Amino acid sequence: MINFTLRQLRYFESLSRHGHFGRAAEACAISQPALSVQIKELEESLGMQLFERGARQVRLTGFGEEFARHVREILRATDELGELARASRDRLVGRLRIGVIPTIAPYLLPAVIGNLSRLYDGLDIHVRETMTMKLLQELKEGRLDTAIVALPVSEPSLAEVALFSEEFVLIRPPQDAGKPVPDRDMLREMRLLLLEEGHCFRDQALTFCNFQSAAPREGLDASSLSTLVQMVSAGIGVTLIPEMAVPVETRSASVSIARFADPAPSRTIGMIWRKTSPLAPQLLEMSRIVRQSADGLYPRPAPA
Repeated sequence: MINFTLRQLRYFESLSRHGHFGRAAEACAISQPALSVQIKELEESLGMQLFERGARQVRLTGFGEEFARHVREILRATDELGELARASRDRLVGRLRIGVIPTIAPYLLPAVIGNLSRLYDGLDIHVRETMTMKLLQELKEGRLDTAIVALPVSEPSLAEVALFSEEFVLIRPPQDAGKPVPDRDMLREMRLLLLEEGHCFRDQALTFCNFQSAAPREGLDASSLSTLVQMVSAGIGVTLIPEMAVPVETRSASVSIARFADPAPSRTIGMIWRKTSPLAPQLLEMSRIVRQSADGLYPRPAPA
């Protein structure tokens, strides 16, 4: 009979994800030698090698890749057992793992976390900020409980709840403040600064402007909205940012703000979670708190 522990499976999953003993050990909050021992014991129990060890990184063997797929399912099911117990208490308690995209996190999260902490004693909130595709993968693998993203995501296994809609605004140099607001055809002729590839907000801006290509353009793409606004302040071009980012990002930048005529570009913000999650009723209640947190920042229209 093969014997291994759930803890060993979690260590294995961390090492398979990070590809590095040091980073995996740090993620698991144990020492690197302790992690190495546990992985070695797991391999000896299975009678199979799970990793190819290199000088700087490790990679899964063919058997290890197949084993990893089953381990992720086991860990997800195990986490859902814990969620089932938490759900039976009719309120959010314990660890709550929230994912959020970078064009939302700095502006909405402080209010959301503050309200959740005030309403739910003992709630241990863990935040993961990254791009939508990574959040979807981690959500489906059970490494997140929920995520706040731009909708739709159109994943059959995930529930979507629309929370609010917000418009995009045009950020341009201060000397352009009195000029007419360009339409999408005019924007295509301007030096439009965008987020780098992989951000859904970049795709939404490109769709509004009806650009035919989303390929990176040297010197015109950035990794954050803050960098985009500062580039405009330096006179490099113009950019679009979501309305929730305006108070924070324009506070210390020499720029002008312009709003588009209807129909203005916009996005819908919502929450997503696994349809199978036992926490679904509690997450639905949480979605109302997120909506109220957004309303407290500034009024927004409800999503269509």
